[in-house]
Amino acid sequence: MQNAGRALSAAGVSRIYLIHGTFAGNDALGILSELARVWPAASTVLRQYEKQLFDRVVGDVGHYTAGYGKLLEEALGQDIRVKLFHWSSENHHLGRADGAVRLLAELQEYSRDVDGERDRQGARVLLWAHSHGGNVLALLTNLLGGDAESRGRFLQAARTFYSSSRLGRGADSAWETAQQLRFTSTPLSNLRLDIVTFGTPIRYGWDTGGYDHLLHFVNHRPAEGLPPYLTRFPPSADDILSARDGDYIQQLGIAGTNIAPNALAWRSALADLRLHRLLQSGVRKKDLLKRLRLGQRVPDEGTTVLVDYGDPRGNILEHVAGHAVYTTTDWMLFHAEQVAQQYA
Repeated sequence: MQNAGRALSAAGVSRIYLIHGTFAGNDALGILSELARVWPAASTVLRQYEKQLFDRVVGDVGHYTAGYGKLLEEALGQDIRVKLFHWSSENHHLGRADGAVRLLAELQEYSRDVDGERDRQGARVLLWAHSHGGNVLALLTNLLGGDAESRGRFLQAARTFYSSSRLGRGADSAWETAQQLRFTSTPLSNLRLDIVTFGTPIRYGWDTGGYDHLLHFVNHRPAEGLPPYLTRFPPSADDILSARDGDYIQQLGIAGTNIAPNALAWRSALADLRLHRLLQSGVRKKDLLKRLRLGQRVPDEGTTVLVDYGDPRGNILEHVAGHAVYTTTDWMLFHAEQVAQQYA
């Protein structure tokens, strides 16, 4: 781990963000976002309690804990800071778009901290994301790499969600940051972003202008009679219970499997619908079975490392259909060494 830390530090990595996936955040059902419109203080407090309760119950099962982050920081050393980034974790376009905007705002704040420091110019930030946290990053790269027109379409599509977030008191501060950066050609000019995803379902495209390096890890076992980079469909119940072919969440959570926002939250529902038209207008739910039969494991962009992590321990609640292995400390050294080799 210290060798990996030295390699990352030599390459300029100053900070690592650990980003969780769906249903592991502070507002998985979107209820607290609606509460924030009428009672912001209560929403903030309840988000903290919801996240603390989830962490206590679930631990590191498919989730990055504070303990994992602390151990990673201490083991790497070299003054590389590790932070956990939390987003709502809702399983739809709006949830991931909101996560991307909030991460953009946080990175912008960090960018100001390092700006003007000669020894930190071009500081590299490593974004380390599990599951749909990786798709939050895909949207982030499109915000960073896109032009003013494409950013404007994105902001307009989500406008009903954020512009009235505080009963007409103005836009949410993170979304205000996104609007301020709309016409900026290089929003994070003094930061270089490297991205690594773990078990991220194939859903959005990536913009090469929004990152330096892109690496994917996928839990996968080749199936007889198929090319080694494809997986079987449909799996049997026993296959899923034993994670026979690897990560079934990565396989099944592809485009077309969103859970729509609560219909009573009409602002969010409308924004999500408009984002769907913008981000995946050609993706029809009736074609989901056809897409699943393709058995794709490897995204079109970046380097993908297909790893046989071995037989999982425990039952499906412990290995989450092969999806939980990435966030355990057992594989921290392997992942750190692979990342250092790719990015340093």
